[in-house]
Amino acid sequence: MGFEAENIRDWLGKKVVDPSGSKIGELEAVYYDTATDQPSFVTVTLGMFSSKRLAFVPLHGALVHPDHVKVTVEKDLAKEAPSIETDGELPIEDEPAIFEHYGIEYGPRAGRRLARR
Repeated sequence: MGFEAENIRDWLGKKVVDPSGSKIGELEAVYYDTATDQPSFVTVTLGMFSSKRLAFVPLHGALVHPDHVKVTVEKDLAKEAPSIETDGELPIEDEPAIFEHYGIEYGPRAGRRLARR
């Protein structure tokens, strides 16, 4: 049985799985919603060796287990999500596409909505 992801940063490096238990990748970083100060997305390492990238996966409804984090989105949807290079930064103009990919309301914003911590 899992529990809600409160101290999600404690799970950096753990595997992230979809609702059926299929591994999406490894949890690399946590992004907080600047409006609510709540963790809202994680980046997950995808790919192998030289083709590695970081995909954004929403945390809404995620459950933490002893050895993994289970998210509510399917592996295929996560693998098609907007991503950045493993040493890249998220440009502010790319934020809306992440929310749109998952059907999450972005809303009118003045400034950055996602902040990595």
